[in-house]
Amino acid sequence: MELQPAINGESALDSLRTAARKLADKGAIRDEIVGGIYGVSAEICGRAVTYRDRKKLGSTYKLDNIVTSRLWGFPIMLAGLGLVFWITIAGANYPSSWLASLFGFIEGYLTAGFNAIHAPAWLHGVLVLGLYRGTSSVISVMLPPMMIFFPVFALLENFGYLPRVAFNMDRLFKKSGGHGKQALTMSMGFGCNAAAIISTRIIESPRERMLAILTNNFVPCNGRWPTLILLSSMFMIGSAATGAFSTLATALVLMGIVLVGIAVTLTVSWVLSRTALRGVPTHYTLELPPYRRPQILKTILRASKEKSLNVLTRAIVVAAPAGIITWILGNVTVGGDSVLNHIAAFFDPFAQLLGLDGFIIMAFILGLPANEIVLPILLMGYMSSGAMVDIDGLGGIKDIFLAQGWTWLTALNMMLFSLLHYPCGTTLVNIYKETKSMKWAVLSAAIPLAIAIAVTFAVALAARLLGWV
Repeated sequence: MELQPAINGESALDSLRTAARKLADKGAIRDEIVGGIYGVSAEICGRAVTYRDRKKLGSTYKLDNIVTSRLWGFPIMLAGLGLVFWITIAGANYPSSWLASLFGFIEGYLTAGFNAIHAPAWLHGVLVLGLYRGTSSVISVMLPPMMIFFPVFALLENFGYLPRVAFNMDRLFKKSGGHGKQALTMSMGFGCNAAAIISTRIIESPRERMLAILTNNFVPCNGRWPTLILLSSMFMIGSAATGAFSTLATALVLMGIVLVGIAVTLTVSWVLSRTALRGVPTHYTLELPPYRRPQILKTILRASKEKSLNVLTRAIVVAAPAGIITWILGNVTVGGDSVLNHIAAFFDPFAQLLGLDGFIIMAFILGLPANEIVLPILLMGYMSSGAMVDIDGLGGIKDIFLAQGWTWLTALNMMLFSLLHYPCGTTLVNIYKETKSMKWAVLSAAIPLAIAIAVTFAVALAARLLGWV
């Protein structure tokens, strides 16, 4: 909608009055009134505000005409997202391998120390193979990507670009029956879905806020980024792709996964807005802040402390007991086999229909408290079941997966399941607190789970019918 302070020689106030008379056109009356209000505001602003640097203001308008245009807005947005992924992947691969090797080296000395004091095997298993290995896996897999992704994302926010993303997405959310501010809560979901649920308070309409709550889970949060990055770099790229091309291809795969999440968000919003959450979308007015020169060092330090390290600390706190429980389940036998293997065998027939295996389903169930621990639990589950391979970098992780019969379909469907499945425990608690309804909290878990199962089943079925696996 174009906002004009004057129309056909009339003052902005006259334009507002004219808009109010157009009651016959119920679809346009809202936009006309809001346009008139902004026209009056612009007229008052023009009389009261003095600009010291109109040239700088003009450059902001020119830049906005490009980054928010219908032609270039989305390509620039996708290119920026791909660049963030590329920087993250290119910068995180080697540090992850170095950390994994370092922790493996330390584990050898810890094991030697336990042997030297003749510690019981169960104590070594609980403290080293369970507690230490679980937490070290979380650190080596999660820390490098987060230390790059969150600061880079924060720099974009500091620059003033994220509100432009919300402006571009407003058109899509309006067509899907949602609210434009949902783009802002969705952007926050890239960092943490639990925090994004609280941020939906900025949406005034209860109906549209509920849409934002129910669909926020479909953007990957910090806990799912390591899984997506790791699997896409190991399985989604052919062996012929090396160096910079491999990193670029991995970034494109990740961008494709994110687009799938956005498409599911819009689709679910469209369906719910025409069924359980019917209603007319409310108007969304967004004030675009000026572009600012990013405070690079300050922004990087703040993002590293407030997001990366805090999220990692939470993951370690959750992963430590999960590692112990996983080791115990893998070493307590019933009927000649471990409890862990019994659980995995129980889920395996169903998991195979989805192109997964029982251990993957078990890892997602045990990982309900936090998405960050799904991958470490899966690795510990595999290693406790007989594939005792030391994790010496990303190559060691891939060897573990290949030893369990993984293919590209297994990796792809785990990525899709990770993207679409139910929110973590913290997010579910926040949903219950915000909605004051157990019904909506249950639906916020059931809807994503049903979609995750349907999508992975369809992908697995199609791949098998086409003979690709």
